Amino acid sequence: MLVLTLLGVCGCGYVVGYPSAPGVQNVHVPTFTTDSFRRGYELQLTEAVQKRIMDATPYRLVGADQAQTELIGHVRSVTKRSTNQSRFDDPRQLELNMQVELIWRRVGTGEVLGQQTVPIDPATARVITTADFTPEVGQSLATATQLAVDDLARKIVGMMEGTW
Repeated sequence: MLVLTLLGVCGCGYVVGYPSAPGVQNVHVPTFTTDSFRRGYELQLTEAVQKRIMDATPYRLVGADQAQTELIGHVRSVTKRSTNQSRFDDPRQLELNMQVELIWRRVGTGEVLGQQTVPIDPATARVITTADFTPEVGQSLATATQLAVDDLARKIVGMMEGTW
């Protein structure tokens, strides 16, 4: 009985619930911006991040006028390249790369929540993903885009759990 009591008191290092930032109940996610000539990716990514925040975190999505924090995203690049070609130079397998820069900060003070994973700018974190697709088996740029956007949304919201 003593052993069970000690195990219950000491714990195992797991956190019950979502490890959220202290004092943060809501977040505003404005539409991401982009430098890329490929349009629409920023809208699809913004929607995926907003859905993921609603599904997987305790934070509420609110408008800019009510927000305690804001998650600002900028799609730095979207590239597509062929990784395998037929002997007639038809693409057999392609790769879609997306690179996003993020800042999550408090609205009133501008305080950045967490640390960045890649030292670019003191307040910016960079997230990169890759999705492969093969047109010959029925995959398309749309399927690769959805895979990449879902992966980025998962990584971005995952970064909101603890320190960047």
